[in-house]
Amino acid sequence: MKRKGSEKAMGAGRFRAVILLLFVMLVFALILNLATGSVRLSPREIWSLLTAGGDASTESIILFNVRMPRMLLAAILGGALAVSGFLLQSFFRNPIAGPFVLGISSGAKMIVGITMIFLSGSIAMSPAVMVAAAFIGSLLITALVLLFSQKVKNMELLLVVGIMVGYICSAVTDMAVTFASEQDIVNLKYWSMGTFSGKGWDSVVTAAVICLPAVLASWLLSKPMGAYALGEGYAISMGVSVKPFRIALILLSSLLSACVTALAGPISFVGIAVPHITRRLLKSSRPVLVIPAAFLAGAVFCVFCDLIARTVFAPTELNIGTVTSIFGAPVVISMMISRRRREA
Repeated sequence: MKRKGSEKAMGAGRFRAVILLLFVMLVFALILNLATGSVRLSPREIWSLLTAGGDASTESIILFNVRMPRMLLAAILGGALAVSGFLLQSFFRNPIAGPFVLGISSGAKMIVGITMIFLSGSIAMSPAVMVAAAFIGSLLITALVLLFSQKVKNMELLLVVGIMVGYICSAVTDMAVTFASEQDIVNLKYWSMGTFSGKGWDSVVTAAVICLPAVLASWLLSKPMGAYALGEGYAISMGVSVKPFRIALILLSSLLSACVTALAGPISFVGIAVPHITRRLLKSSRPVLVIPAAFLAGAVFCVFCDLIARTVFAPTELNIGTVTSIFGAPVVISMMISRRRREA
């Protein structure tokens, strides 16, 4: 009994240390993003502009209208994507599951693309409309993956199915582009490349209103999620209503990944790599600990990746998906190799 209490205390201490580390890294990343660019700002200048509340100067416009909304959007959506990946991994009970790998992001991209091409003339393409279209696409592909999961018990084969579904969605999107105007093609290509650039405060507000409550709701499901990880039978014995719980998990993960895809385009590997890194840091898979830590880790990861995307080859800007793939793919590869070794 004492040993169990000691382990729990050590886990709580490690959790606090990891959260503090991630918070410090996030603050450092945010300051670095505000300061770095074609117009460099010192920490003193940033503080002066923030306390002044903004004015008509070039520095103030860059800080408040360009850099601040961009970095806040990267932080919120990065955290949301990490939590979405963790929810899918909990649902399928497999650490390799994620919205990009399972084709869910591709489904969101397909419906958003079709909406942009065929409905942009009749409705305003606001961030809320984009999120709604992406949510429909995410749910559609999630339902398809769930249908296959009933027939396919091998997770590796299910991942292959998800990848193939992603290719089909991309093919449908390419077919829709055939009927698009030149302006629609330009807008769709720019969005589908994946970027936090050019986003305003309306996108930040939309992301915060959707993602933060969804992350909180996910955290409130931590206890049944922990029971579900030990098997459906155990979850039922602990009083978990499995069917409503599974539906809630899918809806939350789809909503989070849809919001990211709608506002920033498809972003790869964050949903798989960040939860894995978080579990390694915490040395625990308990959802009540992993979800808040994964959100912070996803925010740190995407804010740093966005900084690299816009500065390393400035004035040319890289796609955010390119940078996240460079850093996220090796993590996924090492995870699959270590998983294979354990199974052997």
